[in-house]
Amino acid sequence: MSAFLETIPARLRATIHTFCTDMWEGYLTAIAEFISRHKMEGTAIVVDRFHVAQHYRDDFDHLRKQEMRRLKQELPAERYAADCTGALWLLRRNHDDLDEEQQAQLRRILAHSPQLHLAYSLRQELTAIFEMKLSRKQAQTRLLKWIAKVEQTSLTCFDDFIKTLRHHLSYIANYFIRRASSGFVEGLNNKVKVIKRRCYGIKKVSTLFQRIWLDLEGYKRFV
Repeated sequence: MSAFLETIPARLRATIHTFCTDMWEGYLTAIAEFISRHKMEGTAIVVDRFHVAQHYRDDFDHLRKQEMRRLKQELPAERYAADCTGALWLLRRNHDDLDEEQQAQLRRILAHSPQLHLAYSLRQELTAIFEMKLSRKQAQTRLLKWIAKVEQTSLTCFDDFIKTLRHHLSYIANYFIRRASSGFVEGLNNKVKVIKRRCYGIKKVSTLFQRIWLDLEGYKRFV
């Protein structure tokens, strides 16, 4: 990582205001050292909000699996089938994206598990913080209040995430300075992976790049 950063020309270094990354310490350390070495005052390191979300959503998913196993054993088969079928997608999707029928089923699922209901509410609350127009200081305060709120409950599913949030709080709160994320890069990487699978058997790298260019620019130019 350090070697790659050093390939950035001086003329481009002067234009960098934000580094977006995941939470791997190797990346964070290399970027911090690079900024210090080249005296890039005002350049922020941001832990990407979508990597943060993946972390706390995975923790919620772990509780969901536990509770669904418990409900499958405790509820009558007919009741479980009526209320809990499709719980995975109902609980993963944003509440605002659900129609009335789906919201009604979600309420039935959560009524069977107070712990899952509480965790779901806290997950939604944390996501909402990242959607708010907050200053960095305001965001940091809200994130700390969220931690305190979770710790006042009996929930343990977010314990690992809270440790991570505390450890990287400064970098996570930097998101609110410019609301920068690596969403575009992650999307591009996924698109390239799909193209590579579609282009199985291509032997020339130049042909692969032509295919990538067509997928990214072809529609605008030729349709």
